[in-house]
Amino acid sequence: MKLRFLVPALALALTTIAAHAQVGIYVNPVASRISNSTGDTGPFAFLGDGQKAQIFGGVDFGAYYDFIHYPKLDVGVDMRDTFQHGNNASLNSFIISVRVAAKPMAFRLKPYVQVGAGAGRTRPPLSNAHIERLQYGVYGGVDRSLTKHIDWRIVELSYSAVPTISSSIFLFGTPPIPPAHVLGFSTGFVFRFP
Repeated sequence: MKLRFLVPALALALTTIAAHAQVGIYVNPVASRISNSTGDTGPFAFLGDGQKAQIFGGVDFGAYYDFIHYPKLDVGVDMRDTFQHGNNASLNSFIISVRVAAKPMAFRLKPYVQVGAGAGRTRPPLSNAHIERLQYGVYGGVDRSLTKHIDWRIVELSYSAVPTISSSIFLFGTPPIPPAHVLGFSTGFVFRFP
């Protein structure tokens, strides 16, 4: 193919992709069980002095953009910012994921899965100190179309891991704490724009 035809062909392909792109925006409640195999002690213990697990709750703000369409699947990206609090501690997660969603199936159900990474910022209950570390996660759920522009997110389950603030970061001689495991649950609504 000659170079002069490559540019118009590429422009036509991008126009076709953009014409069928879909954007979804959501603001949903989220609840998570955050756990660690080792209990931390001291003023910087994220889960509390000697605690190995806590329940956190908060809100999940996000949007996805499906830009590749196959007969039975859509592929795109998802970007979310999650704010959670528990036991007076906080976790703020910013994750960018690759998203694969099925086209509407029986009962207008649309399952999806996402794999992503980003930054997790943690603050302990007894201090204003905080750290920001790499966080990765896997998300999966099912949306159900209610109208042309509104989906009900029936359920979203997630698993992620993030190194949290701990006494071992600030106090010499304290044993290191492994990354915390975050098992999350969310439901709510998604507003779609074709």
